Amino acid sequence: MPETVLGLRIDVDTHRGTQKGVPNLLKILELHRIAASFFFCVGPDNMGRHIFRLLKPDFLKKMLRSSAPNLYGWDILLKGTVLPGPVIGKKCADIIRAAALAGHEIGLHAWDHYKWQAHILNMGQEQIFEDLARGCESLEAITGKPPTCSASPGWICNDEVLNIKERLSFSFNSDTRGSHVFLPILEKNKLGLPQVPVTLPTYDEIIGRNGLSHATYNPFLLSLIKPGQLNVLTIHAEAEGLYCRDLFEAFIKQAVAQNISILPLGHLLAKFPPEDQCRVIQKEIRGRQGKVAFQSSGTRIETP
Repeated sequence: MPETVLGLRIDVDTHRGTQKGVPNLLKILELHRIAASFFFCVGPDNMGRHIFRLLKPDFLKKMLRSSAPNLYGWDILLKGTVLPGPVIGKKCADIIRAAALAGHEIGLHAWDHYKWQAHILNMGQEQIFEDLARGCESLEAITGKPPTCSASPGWICNDEVLNIKERLSFSFNSDTRGSHVFLPILEKNKLGLPQVPVTLPTYDEIIGRNGLSHATYNPFLLSLIKPGQLNVLTIHAEAEGLYCRDLFEAFIKQAVAQNISILPLGHLLAKFPPEDQCRVIQKEIRGRQGKVAFQSSGTRIETP
């Protein structure tokens, strides 16, 4: 029987998620002796500026379906709007450092999560590089080591971003949705760093759809995890670390009971080395507004 492995990616989007959600997740993971990949935002928390997206019906429906006010707190509306966005890397350095000292893999999510989601595809190359480099420098100052990986917020990414990431300290990235580890095909058919795509849906994408509730969420998610293949789950410090904390802890207990090995994303590269080279395309997925970076069908990598 093939081993069943789950890569655990933890996105930390906000000051609240870092300050309150991450410590809760660290306790749960320590109790079960599990290491994961934490992807931190370290610049200003300007997430309140997303209020303007509520004018879009699809986004508003998603916010209501996933109980967003409970996930993010009403005070998020003040971040970067009425009040200056707190610089997460300065306010929460001790918490980020604690995650690194506990043995978790530390990666960069973004310098400014809102700015990435709203503007990254229209930013110039040097501006993108400067924001990424600024985030890497902040994480290195906090943990003493440069981040080894990155994960684009909202899976908003394109070939230009992937090209720019080649200039930084990363050994792999998780910017895409897909089915298996691959090498992205960039300009002039150059191959980029390995991509470890997310294969499983997130809480906010599926909760409240097709009758899925907290009572049925964990069994459904566990049913999607298959032996012998890449399984990667993204959770959020603002959701599973706070409002859905008990739900997530129950999921961990059930996964362990089913002999599912939970690992950081970097550990998956040895178990599932890239076999394909694939284009990164833009694609809509159910439960998420707009298009995300998605793994296309690929060409098998020829080995000598």
